[in-house]
Amino acid sequence: MACLMGLAVTLLVACQPIGAPPLSTPASVEEFIEGASGVGDPIFPLLGNGGYDVQHYTIDLSVDAARNEIAGATTIRSEAIHPLRSFHLDLAGLKVEEVTVNGAQASFERSGQELTIIPSSPLNAGALFTTFVTYAGTPTPIEDADLGFVAQGWNWRDGVIFVVSEPQGAMTWYPVNNHPIDKATYTLRITVEEPNVVAANGVLVEEIDHGDRRTFVWEMAQPMASYLTTVVIGDFVRVEETASTGVTIRHYFPPRYADQLTQAFANTDEMLTFYSDLLGTYPFDAYGAAVMPFPLSFALETQTLSIFGLDMATEGVNAHELAHQWFGNAVTLASWNQTWLNEGFATYLQRLWLEHKLGREFLETGMRRYYAMLSAMKTPAPGNVDARSLFSLSVYERGAWVLHALRLRIGDERFRQFLRTYFTRFKDGVASTEDFIAVANEVSEQDLTDFLQSWIYDENLPPIPEGTVSISSD
Repeated sequence: MACLMGLAVTLLVACQPIGAPPLSTPASVEEFIEGASGVGDPIFPLLGNGGYDVQHYTIDLSVDAARNEIAGATTIRSEAIHPLRSFHLDLAGLKVEEVTVNGAQASFERSGQELTIIPSSPLNAGALFTTFVTYAGTPTPIEDADLGFVAQGWNWRDGVIFVVSEPQGAMTWYPVNNHPIDKATYTLRITVEEPNVVAANGVLVEEIDHGDRRTFVWEMAQPMASYLTTVVIGDFVRVEETASTGVTIRHYFPPRYADQLTQAFANTDEMLTFYSDLLGTYPFDAYGAAVMPFPLSFALETQTLSIFGLDMATEGVNAHELAHQWFGNAVTLASWNQTWLNEGFATYLQRLWLEHKLGREFLETGMRRYYAMLSAMKTPAPGNVDARSLFSLSVYERGAWVLHALRLRIGDERFRQFLRTYFTRFKDGVASTEDFIAVANEVSEQDLTDFLQSWIYDENLPPIPEGTVSISSD
C-alpha cells in the first residue's frame, strides 16, 4: 500500500479423479481431524484456515453494477495436508446457497466469517479435492477502526466497483483461505451489463458477448495472496503498450482523465526496466494502474493492477506500487505483524528510483532527514507491529532505514546481490524477518544478526552506520 495522503465449473477427469484418495491405505476414522479455523496470525488469528493448501480459484461472478448485487460460484482446487473430516473457508456476509466437494453435496455451517464444510466423505492427506460454493447478495466491505482510511474488500462508489482488500477484505466477495501463506493461481470470470468494463488481476484472455451483457475472463497464472485480488468495474478506457522488457502495460483510466493520466504514468516502462535490472526479471506477465475517477487518499499494489485514487496518480506513488510487485506480491510477508517487509522495501525502492533520476545526494540528504524525523518523533520499531500500526511511519520509514542501514554496512555491490538473492529465493512464496536476516548474513558473509535486529526491534534508532552510497541499475 502506498503512503497515505501526504505520506460454470470445469471438472478435470483422469484415471485418478480429482478428490479421490491416494492409492494407499486409508486413514482410520479416528485419524480424521477438523481443519483449523485460523492460521494463528499474531494480529488476525482467525484469518486463513488449516489442513489444506489451495492450488487454484475460479471465481465466476454475475454482477449487477447498478444495484451492487452479485451471484457467485467459486471453484476451489486444493490439496489436503491432513486427513480431514471438515474444513473451513473465510466468507463474510453473502448468502451461501450450495456447497459440493468433489461433486457430492456437502453440509455446511456459518458462524461469523467462518464457513465450515463437512464433505460427504472424509478427505485423506494428500488428496486433491474440488470445493464448489454458490452464493449471492450485496458484498459489504469491512470497516476496521484501526484502518479507518480504507473500507476493506468490495467497494461501490459513484457507479464504480473496486476491490481493495489488504489485509482482510477478500472474504467479502468470495470464499477463500484468507491468509498470505496460502497463495494460489486464479481465473476470474466476471459478467456485467454493457457498457461496463472489467479489469482484474493478470491477463485478459477472453471477452464473451451476450448482447446486453459481457463476460471478461482474466487469468492470474502466478501465485497470488488473497488480499491482492482485485476487480474494477465501470466506465474505463484501456491504455496499452508493450514495455521494453516485453511486459504488457495496460492501464484503466476514467475517460474524462485519460489524457492526463496517460502522461502521469508515461514512465512506467522506464521504471519496469530499472527495477528489473536492479532486482531481477519482472515476476508477472502484465502490469498497470486502475485509477478511480475520485480521490481515495491511498493506493494499493493489487497484483499486476494497482489501484489508485485520482489524488494519488503521481510518479512517486507509481514507483512505490510497482516496486511492491517484487516485494509484497511476488515475495509476500508471512505474517501481518511484519508489514515492514512489504512497505519498508517498497518505500526504499521508491527512493532508489528517485536516486536514479535525481542523483546520490538527493537520496543521502533525504534519508538523513527521515532519520532525524524518526528520532525526534521516537517512532517505534517496525519489526512486530500491532493492528493500529500496520501502515505507519514505523513500517514505511523505519522499515526503509533497515534497508539503507544494511546497504551502508555491506556496500552497494553486496546490497544489490542481497536484493536479487532475497527476491529469487522467496519468489512466489512468503518470507519472514528471520528469512531476511538469514539472506543478509549469507550474502554479506558476516553475522549481521545483532546489527539488523537492533534496527528492526530496538525501541531507539541505532546510530547511522559509516558508509557512502551509490547505486546504479547498470
